Amino acid sequence: MIRTAGLDVGANYTKAIVLDESRQCLARVLVPTGFNLAGAATKAYQAVLEEAGLEPAAISYVASTGYGRYVVPFRDIQITELTCHGRGTVFLFPEVRTVLDVGGQTVKAMRVDERGRVRSFRLNDKCAAGTGAFLEKTVRYMGYEPDAIADLAMASQDPVTISSVCAVFAESEVINHLTDGRRAEDIMYGAVLSLAGRSLQLMKRVGMEPAYACVGGMSRNLAFVRALESKLGKPVQVPDDAMGHFAGALGAGLLALDRVAKLQASGEWEQRALGETSPAVLAS
Repeated sequence: MIRTAGLDVGANYTKAIVLDESRQCLARVLVPTGFNLAGAATKAYQAVLEEAGLEPAAISYVASTGYGRYVVPFRDIQITELTCHGRGTVFLFPEVRTVLDVGGQTVKAMRVDERGRVRSFRLNDKCAAGTGAFLEKTVRYMGYEPDAIADLAMASQDPVTISSVCAVFAESEVINHLTDGRRAEDIMYGAVLSLAGRSLQLMKRVGMEPAYACVGGMSRNLAFVRALESKLGKPVQVPDDAMGHFAGALGAGLLALDRVAKLQASGEWEQRALGETSPAVLAS
C-alpha cells in the first residue's frame, strides 16, 4: 500500500500528516519548531508515524514544504508553500478559488484554479503589523496569553481603530488606547480588524474570485475569521477540526501521492524499489 507524509516546517510550528493512497488522513501532529528546523521536522515525523501506528519503512514518499522545507533530511522532494496550500485547500473545498493563508510570520493570498494550482499570489511585506505575530505581541502587552486573543476580541463592544502600517507605530497606538482607558477586548478586536483589513488588500491584489477560504494558524481564530468576513462582505470557508493549520502539510502529502503515481506510470517506481533506500526510511 502506498502511504505518503507531508511536512510543513513553519517558523512557529511544524505540521506533519500521513495519507494513504485513497487520500485519507491516517494521522496528523503539530509541534513547536523552535530554533532547530531539522530537529523539529524529525520530531514531527516520528510523532506522526507513532500516531498512525506505522514504521518509517511503511512510508513510500515524503514531501516537505514551509519555511524549513530545505533542511528536512529525510524528504524525497521539497515543494513551495503556495503550491501546497493551494492544493490542500482545494482538496478540502473544491469550489474555492481564493485562498488566504495567515500564519504567525507571513500572510499569503492566492488565486487558484479547479485543481488548486496557483494562478496569482501576493505576500505581505516584512512588517510584523501584517501578521499573526502582531496580535500575539498586542495581547501579551495587555497581560494575556495568545490563546486569549479570540475570546477577548469576540467580547468587544466598541473596537478601537489601529491604522498604522508599521508595527512600531501600531504598538504606539495600542499604548495610547490603553492610556485612554479603552477596554482590552476593544483593543484586541481593533488589532484583529487591522490584520483582516491588510489581508483583504492582499486578496484584492490577486484578482480574488469566489469562493473564499482561510487556512493557516489564524484560521483557528474565530474572531479573525469573523473580522475577515465583515471586511469582505462574503462568507469565508474554514476547515473543520483545525485542519486549516495543516493545509500546507496536507497539500504536500497529496502532491507526494501525485508524484508516486507519475513514477509508477513511467516505470521509475519499480526501479526506485530496486535501488537505494528511500530517504523516508532513513529517518528511523
